[in-house]
Amino acid sequence: MKIETIDLFYVAMPVITTEGDGSQDALLVRVRAGQSEGWGECEAAPLASIAAYVGPMSHGSCRPVRDSVLGRDLQGHRDIERIALDVAYNSMDLLQAPHVLSGIEMALWDLLGKQRGQPVWQLIGYQRAFPKMPYASMLFGDSAQETLDKVRAARNRGFRAVKLGWGPFGRGAAKDDADQLHAAREGCGKDGIVCIDAGQIWGSDVEAATARIPVLEEIGAYWLEEPFQTGALASYKTLSERSTKVGLAGGEGAHNVDMARHLVDFGGVKFIQIDCGRIGGIAPAKQVADYAVERGVTYVNHTFTSHLALSASLQPFAGLEQHHICEYPITPKQLALDITANHLLPDGNGEIHVPDQPGLGMVVNTQALEKYLVEVEIKVQGATIYQTPRLDS
Repeated sequence: MKIETIDLFYVAMPVITTEGDGSQDALLVRVRAGQSEGWGECEAAPLASIAAYVGPMSHGSCRPVRDSVLGRDLQGHRDIERIALDVAYNSMDLLQAPHVLSGIEMALWDLLGKQRGQPVWQLIGYQRAFPKMPYASMLFGDSAQETLDKVRAARNRGFRAVKLGWGPFGRGAAKDDADQLHAAREGCGKDGIVCIDAGQIWGSDVEAATARIPVLEEIGAYWLEEPFQTGALASYKTLSERSTKVGLAGGEGAHNVDMARHLVDFGGVKFIQIDCGRIGGIAPAKQVADYAVERGVTYVNHTFTSHLALSASLQPFAGLEQHHICEYPITPKQLALDITANHLLPDGNGEIHVPDQPGLGMVVNTQALEKYLVEVEIKVQGATIYQTPRLDS
């Protein structure tokens, strides 16, 4: 079968704020070939990504992503790999290309799985899928008391692990952060797992990050995530050597497999976190998962949006029994919840299960998405090169 149509849908909440919450909007991808259809989600600025898909060619290595995908054969995983290689080469100077490809690649796997009647995790080589322990991923409260209340609420919902990030953390004095960290530990209890996400707040400033290490060790933090920008490998390595009790985590900013491997080999991270909506999709994330196993590093998904993205993010390490912890957005915006009619909910043991239905196992709720649809028209020299497609077509 051939890839006949690729539709991009920009959906958003009525009001977008500056909070570090990526579930406020989304770019959904629908791919059709023959009688089959698949869905994916890009972790990217929707309008910029649409432009990267349809925009005019700038030069030979800056072509729109569309040119490497539409009309291509789709018979198996080799075809998806070839498409990804062509996008990487033909759009190497189009920096948004990996984000756009990510959603398309997810949708191709979803489509292929539905066509073959197999879940994606089987298509990529796993014999079985193991349950994962979700950590309730949320933003820090504006105050220590608000953080305490948020973490307690998560524990009351049965989550054994939490992650706090962004918000005021790292923006003020180390003492202010200490109050937040102690609140997180108090709310989670002595037996709970507490992860901390600095959101790259210190750039490459090792000393600023080091100032927080004593209290992170005191509360028994499981990891410190993204203290620095993704490419600040020397800073990661130095900080990793200053604390043997708190492992570093990072990788959501990796746009290709090599960036992720460098964080492992040269940055000293103990947890490599990959977003399938950024790195190019499911197959490259699986390569990173395999590499993590070889290097004794724990693979973790990065997901802070919908359950469609959550399902995709679980596929690359579904078959890794020892890589057990996974990110789970606990308070996404309503848009993110409405993207799918079904959701991946914790079971009685507090674990979530990778879907065993064909493809990604998620049902996109096109009717519910109508109210979030952002109408876009892009014209070049008077000619329309993109217009928001119909969700119900």
